[in-house]
Amino acid sequence: MGGHVLGIFRRGGLASLLATTALAAPALAQQPSEMLPTIDVTASRLFNDNITGASTTVITADDIARSPSATLPEIIAQAPGVQLRSLYGAVGSAGTTVDLRGFGAAATSNTLVMVNGRRVNDIDIAGVDFAAIPREAIERIEITRGNSGAVLYGDNAVGGVINIITKTGAGVGKPVSMRAEGGVGSFNQQQGSVSLLTNYGPWSASVFANAIKSDGYRVNNALSQRNAAGEVRYTDVNFSAFFNVSADDQRLGLPGPRAVNPALGINELVTDRRGTSTPLDYANKQGFNTTAGFAYRLTDGVELIVDGGLRDKRQQAAYFSAFGPYYVDADLKTWSITPRLNITSDMFGLRSRILTGFDYYDADYWSPRGGMRGVPDNVYDLAQRTYAAYWQQTLSLTPATDVSYGGRWQRTDLNAREIGPFAFLSPLSSADDQYAWHVGLDHRFNANIAVFARAGHAFRTPNVDERVGNTPALANFDLKTQTSNDVEGGIRLTAGVLTVQSSVYYMALTNEIHFSPYDPFSFFGSNVNLDPTRRYGSETHATLRINDDFRLKGSFAYTRAQFREGPFAGNDVPLVSRFSGSAGFSWNIWQKYLVLDANARFWSSRRMDNDQLNRQPVIPAQATLDLKIGGEVENFFWSFSVNNVFDALYYDYAVASASTLGAFNAYPLPGRTYLLKAGFKL
Repeated sequence: MGGHVLGIFRRGGLASLLATTALAAPALAQQPSEMLPTIDVTASRLFNDNITGASTTVITADDIARSPSATLPEIIAQAPGVQLRSLYGAVGSAGTTVDLRGFGAAATSNTLVMVNGRRVNDIDIAGVDFAAIPREAIERIEITRGNSGAVLYGDNAVGGVINIITKTGAGVGKPVSMRAEGGVGSFNQQQGSVSLLTNYGPWSASVFANAIKSDGYRVNNALSQRNAAGEVRYTDVNFSAFFNVSADDQRLGLPGPRAVNPALGINELVTDRRGTSTPLDYANKQGFNTTAGFAYRLTDGVELIVDGGLRDKRQQAAYFSAFGPYYVDADLKTWSITPRLNITSDMFGLRSRILTGFDYYDADYWSPRGGMRGVPDNVYDLAQRTYAAYWQQTLSLTPATDVSYGGRWQRTDLNAREIGPFAFLSPLSSADDQYAWHVGLDHRFNANIAVFARAGHAFRTPNVDERVGNTPALANFDLKTQTSNDVEGGIRLTAGVLTVQSSVYYMALTNEIHFSPYDPFSFFGSNVNLDPTRRYGSETHATLRINDDFRLKGSFAYTRAQFREGPFAGNDVPLVSRFSGSAGFSWNIWQKYLVLDANARFWSSRRMDNDQLNRQPVIPAQATLDLKIGGEVENFFWSFSVNNVFDALYYDYAVASASTLGAFNAYPLPGRTYLLKAGFKL
């Protein structure tokens, strides 16, 4: 038992919980709440316009509205190559990580998420709180897989980029549009949302707000989430400007894992699946964001775009054990400004588009921690400044052939110190210069067949949690920057009602950053640069539109994540399923009075976190089916959803013991759930 407890504590106990709230240890992450403003879509750095040769997927507002899936990450996971990792009953997607191209435990640092072309990822280990983005506010989601987005967006784009575009009042065809919706569901879930879009001449405004409360699937699993965003926009022929403010508040109980140890006859997944090992632990967070910007046409074909903003994320968490309470607070403020030029013209008789600009991010992180709230044992004080310049050009060599190329230089300066009577961390600093490049080709043989190919280089700098680690005495400012070299090629087919896109890729990574439980110099394990690793695979998605009322869609991905060299050579990187996919249909049964949607998602087994040796049991393969029936009658609408129809009892995240075979901690997810919603729109 001692070895099992020690192994779980090293990777999945207190340290894992601290990381879950993105306040300390480098393991999992609670995701911060971000809701950034809409900028002029024609001025944003969007993939479809600027990254030739990339594998992309676009999820429209209609796809989101019709989807039977309960959360935004589950909708995103219908795209090929996307895998999920969920904690704490996945209530409202709190604690859910989206993983592009198989990065497992490090997915939050290798998948860049943006809202309206502005990055959301912070300098800590946290990912993005998709629960804080109202589904009704989303115009579309653009997903590009692979590292091609690194030139335009920089750090964290190794696995790919998810760009969420929100709606604006300028796109409404009438002066005022309003929508209100309420719902009730399993585990005493209550939710509501309201939106208002208006425009008058060149002026437009939008407001989105939503709230959700749930007791949660497990004990100490309650969620309370509120968020709102408002924007004012001015749009003219040669000038547009916007101002956006948003705020959110989340309170979440942390139920902890369920223990399994066959040698001791322990299997809480069977005896007490919905119970808790941490009945008092919690993680709360509040966010405030404001952004403003403008786009000005300097001359024909030359547009200046400037936007900047402030994000303020505050978090409070508490953990209780036999050793007493431990409190962790954090305040992260990030200022940014991102001026750029959008140049559209002819060059040597060829149609050309250039995006070039400069990015500046200034982040300050302040985190008191200790056994008494208000009386910290120590305080982490970190500051990071990022400067970057980039250039990306797309040329039409012929009416059927486009090429793009670009490069980025980025410098990251980090300064850190620890304050307090038990401080171990002397002032430390690091400075790192990195670059990214991309070359892409897109050729259309005819209206039905097109091919694409690309190559690129990207990077990921260590975040502040990975540098500080579990204990200040073991802070590691010698971590090297992770790099990736990518190649990919694919085909797009359109044959009447059928559309298909398929691609194959290979990624060679150096200095990949992971948490290792096997550090002989650390009781808790540490963050290390791995021996060289690789990702390779294929991704395919297809849509078959039978008629205007019935559509079939599906995706399939083969994803292989392996160690290339070192003691784990040939082993699988943990938390990556080799096979994943989805299949579904949308059926307008009767003139929108009655509509039926279905979606099934499946994924193969995956290695548990901590199991670089590949000797522990695997997380089992699983499949789920979601159904939704609904309809509209004039201005009123309703829907009834059943998620996980066949009541599969599963988990997609578990932490293996570092020392005891067969022992692990798992985070069980809900079985069958229900949700009834109704509302009206004007």
